[in-house]
Amino acid sequence: MFGRKLPAAVLWDMDGTLVDSEHYWMKSERALAAEHSTEWTQQDGFDLIGMSLFDSSKIIKQKLGSDLEPEEIIHRLTNGVREQLANEIPWRPGAKELLRELKRKGIKTALVTMSLHHMAQEVVDQIPFKAFDVVVGGDDVRFGKPYPEPYLKAAELLGVNPGDCVAFEDSLTGLKSAEAAGTKAVGIPNFIAIPESPGRIIWPTLEGVRVRDLKKLFS
Repeated sequence: MFGRKLPAAVLWDMDGTLVDSEHYWMKSERALAAEHSTEWTQQDGFDLIGMSLFDSSKIIKQKLGSDLEPEEIIHRLTNGVREQLANEIPWRPGAKELLRELKRKGIKTALVTMSLHHMAQEVVDQIPFKAFDVVVGGDDVRFGKPYPEPYLKAAELLGVNPGDCVAFEDSLTGLKSAEAAGTKAVGIPNFIAIPESPGRIIWPTLEGVRVRDLKKLFS
């Protein structure tokens, strides 16, 4: 028999999970590479998905042979993505509908992203309802994904036990972070596949997912 326990909170990754913005990042990466007369392949972009901006900027600097410091690379990429998101927030299927239901039922929510806090807050501010109680950005933690700190911090800020939370992630890096934090971590693959592993939860989409489905995770 399925349990009837509601999650204490639902924790969301942003890029690729809540919003379909990974192609925005890749466009910014390609533009930066073009300035360095260097090719940036789709696989180059895929390799960075889920990684902290601080780590990915170092990889970009090395691949491009850039004189820019990692902080400047972060600034350039982030501004490019912000400009695109200001025009349109491309929601992932089912994300907005599930968020609305969570808020109607009074379930706490957090956005847990490796994007900078102020950028994530700009996205949150464009949502036409109060979608998130807490935002944790990549610059709010010392050790980003795949380390558990981002999800542990979100749970702490919400005043809940990580084990009573559901977390949604689209990348293996992010999913490892949520799993290590002890959440009911659910992988929702987007650009890249998430390998199966004993005990790992992978759903093909959030489309049609409702709170009743989240309760089943605690059975």
